[in-house]
Amino acid sequence: MALNPTKHEMPTQAPEVRAHNFREVAEGYPMEVALEEAKRCLNCKNRPCVSGCPVNVNIPDFITKIKDGDFEGAYQVISESSSLPAVCGRVCPQETQCESKCTMGIKFEPVGIGRLERFVADRHNANAAEKAVPPAPNGHRVAIVGSGPSGLTCAGDLAKKGYKVSVFEALHTAGGVLVYGIPEFRLPKSIVAKEVETLKELGVEIETNVVIGKTLTVDELFDMGFEAVFIGSGAGLPNFMNIPGESLKGVYSANEFLTRSNLMKAYLDHPNTPIMKGGNVAVVGGGNVAMDAARTALRLGAGHVYIVYRRSMEELPARREEVEHAMEEGIDFRLLNNPVEILGYRNPDDPRDPKNGFVTGMRCIRMELGEPDAKGRRRPVPIPGSEFTLDVDTVIMAIGTSPNPLIKNTTEGLEVNAHGGIIVNEDGLTSREHVYAGGDAVTGAATVISAMGAGKIAAKAIDEALSAN
Repeated sequence: MALNPTKHEMPTQAPEVRAHNFREVAEGYPMEVALEEAKRCLNCKNRPCVSGCPVNVNIPDFITKIKDGDFEGAYQVISESSSLPAVCGRVCPQETQCESKCTMGIKFEPVGIGRLERFVADRHNANAAEKAVPPAPNGHRVAIVGSGPSGLTCAGDLAKKGYKVSVFEALHTAGGVLVYGIPEFRLPKSIVAKEVETLKELGVEIETNVVIGKTLTVDELFDMGFEAVFIGSGAGLPNFMNIPGESLKGVYSANEFLTRSNLMKAYLDHPNTPIMKGGNVAVVGGGNVAMDAARTALRLGAGHVYIVYRRSMEELPARREEVEHAMEEGIDFRLLNNPVEILGYRNPDDPRDPKNGFVTGMRCIRMELGEPDAKGRRRPVPIPGSEFTLDVDTVIMAIGTSPNPLIKNTTEGLEVNAHGGIIVNEDGLTSREHVYAGGDAVTGAATVISAMGAGKIAAKAIDEALSAN
């Protein structure tokens, strides 16, 4: 039987419908389509796809289970390596990881590994009746700082080995960037809550509203009897361009904008937290976070939404799927443009008007690509005399984040690099004995799956260190 050369399409909401709601865009494979897609897997002996997965999911084995109709068995295969399968099936950049190594992809389209993982996880979550059973305790205690993907992964791997794990989360809801950073239409929060609940069933304790470095310090965690600490606090410190007008009312970091919308439900008719709605919006940046912010602004009622990015489409770092979805929804891409000033006005007779006034526009300059920079990307160069003004009421800066310095500043002997990332060795061990770190707190903003991989590496190292005692 000839193999289908193309990946089965993912059903989605129509663009004209989804642009006005926060329901999930991708609707998932029906069972019949999942079975057909699974048949495209060649079950290669050397399994190159596994090497492309940062957490080394046994991909051919779980797809074989799908072919056999053993969907729960497929879930169990994935769960041996991943604590967050329903999340990974939605937000991981499979096209640059496991699917990029797929043998089918040499001549045809690769197997839809991420779509199959999502299918398996969703089917399990919809049908599983039994709770996870915690293993017998081994007598060791580990503290996890942050409940994002690296922290949850480290917690899950250790809990499965009998460790008493406590996760300390600064916000009021567990999930880290999965709940505050990724919009509902890409990752429903019920999915994250289900994954967190599974970890709780394994015995993981999660304490919210605890800011490590302020509520408690790393040293105090050791005083409480924890034998090792894993820092997975993410990269929550937003970057700005340092151009005139960034202090105007109506200028947000993408972190603030998305947190207000995703976690604090600012999209509701009577929210507890305010957010700018309506008008014209410019999102500065070209990564996945920029796409998320732009598409969120559209759903909040913006009249027109721009993506302003200083390089061309070829260099745009966001996932192709997210870019295509944004374009289908009507997001206006202004490429090879860069902001130079945010414009505003102030009404001295209005007591509500803040000191620095409100946004009225953004002045930009057109760019062209010059010689490659240190990363190999062609450097954008301004074109003299090409300045123009975008008529916008809101500007969202989505140009990256850095690790928050709070933990570094309150933990003696913890070495960091020039960008504020915690320095670790190949096992995730920091310069402090029994203190490990991983994810964005080490690398700066990166992918969910790479953070999960770091959590797995640290969990293995912690287990080896503590079980030897």
